[in-house]
Amino acid sequence: MRKIAKNHWFLLSIAACYTAGYLGADVLKPVTDLSWLRDSIVFIVMWAMGVTLRAETVRASISKPAPGLLAIMINLLLIPLLTLPTMWFLPEHLFGGLFVGALVPCTLASASVWTRRAGGDDSIAMLTTVATNLSCVAVVPVGVMLVLSRQADVSAVDQIAKLSLLVVAPLIVGQAMRWYGWGGWADRRKPRLSLVGQFGILAMVVFGAVASRQSLGDGSTTGWPAMMILLVAASAIHSAALAIGVASSRWLGMQPETQIAVGISGSQKTLMVGLQIAIDCGVSVIPMLVYHLSQLVIDTVIADRWKASHSPSPPSDSSTAARS
Repeated sequence: MRKIAKNHWFLLSIAACYTAGYLGADVLKPVTDLSWLRDSIVFIVMWAMGVTLRAETVRASISKPAPGLLAIMINLLLIPLLTLPTMWFLPEHLFGGLFVGALVPCTLASASVWTRRAGGDDSIAMLTTVATNLSCVAVVPVGVMLVLSRQADVSAVDQIAKLSLLVVAPLIVGQAMRWYGWGGWADRRKPRLSLVGQFGILAMVVFGAVASRQSLGDGSTTGWPAMMILLVAASAIHSAALAIGVASSRWLGMQPETQIAVGISGSQKTLMVGLQIAIDCGVSVIPMLVYHLSQLVIDTVIADRWKASHSPSPPSDSSTAARS
């Protein structure tokens, strides 16, 4: 149990924070109604992730743009398209939350971490992360306007302004700090900055749980059958996007380390921005949580198996003797 808690403390913390926020919604509501507090948390987390991004790694990936462009297209276009059929069998508020999750950009941290875990090229993951986070200023408002106009009561102009402030601006600030000599400071404190990001996500989970509890007053109840369908749908969408990324890059003749990077970064979505947009749009945050948890579990299994199957085999005794 201690080993499980150590290895999966973040997943357990997400469950605990959601439960605490849901059960304590009446007490926490005055705090969660402070929109400036939620916005500040998102800004700080995005800055903490942005200041640790190495621009030189992204530039190296730009020199060979095909894998990054493929991952970006999967992340921004394919996943929303894969999500559309779920409107036929999910309740409206759950479909709205899942579609918001499909629109948000690639996660800033775990895409690179899981790509490295699988032995992939994390420069592709970083390029995908930066490009999708910058482009979400246009992608998210347009997607919400086209598909969720009846559910979302926030204007596209407001969304563009808010995403520019909370997603793009902190990334620019973080990279500007690296440019002016703070890169070494950020690299030395990367573990602490990652913890800042994780605790910020947990705080947003509490906000989302309170919003979920409040939605019950609007009659947006969610039964177990719908939750099971949501879990299957979210897992299938993520798995399909990952498989398409790997298969398409393989078909294009890319190397194994590139294939897994395209698959992982093209299929992952960020929880932080997803929760913020879901709360602003008034849709359920549960699908975003389900998608995020499913991608962590699925990608952990795939990354470990990929690394085991694509790692070079140790030399046999006879070949070692022959070389010596």
